[in-house]
Amino acid sequence: MGNFFDDFLKNIFGSPEKAPMKVRENFVIKESERNDLVDWMGSENCEFFFALVYKNYHFKRTGINDNPQVHVFDSPYANGFAVAYQPPFDQKSFSRLFLAFSQRILALGYEQVSLDRKFEEINDQVKVSEKFYFKPPLQLPAEGELISQLYGNVALEKVSVDNKPSFIKLLATVYSDRLYQDAKPFDQLMDRIFEKHSDG
Repeated sequence: MGNFFDDFLKNIFGSPEKAPMKVRENFVIKESERNDLVDWMGSENCEFFFALVYKNYHFKRTGINDNPQVHVFDSPYANGFAVAYQPPFDQKSFSRLFLAFSQRILALGYEQVSLDRKFEEINDQVKVSEKFYFKPPLQLPAEGELISQLYGNVALEKVSVDNKPSFIKLLATVYSDRLYQDAKPFDQLMDRIFEKHSDG
């Protein structure tokens, strides 16, 4: 699957000699941010950024890089992508995109398990990770049937360094448990997250 963005951050921070300070806290999205997000998700600006990231995701899969750069994670048990904070993003549109992804995942029937923020101080710089974690809804399958896992568990993360956004990462991890049906294809998850008006 590769650790492109982990290596990227190591290049920024170097290798610390002592264990970094880490603080984790749960938090909730403010009502004002939710209201702003609803308006933005119905805008042409939102459609523009969704279309741009989706295009660059498919470009990357064919070996083409374009800004904002997208990195693809591909393995038997985990699939995903990360998009870098590069033009034409600004801080507001990048934050809105992160929250918009969360709403589109919920619209697919997922349940939000947690939302937390982690602070790490590394070589006089501060890395902040905001992370949603989603699971398929709990269900009792009919007798003789397996449990649907939808597309597996989904983690959605936005990372910033010294108050400047760095990247957004989405990762779907599938269950290999015999109690579950096979996960639906990741490509289908991408199509449904990025399709127009999937939030309405």
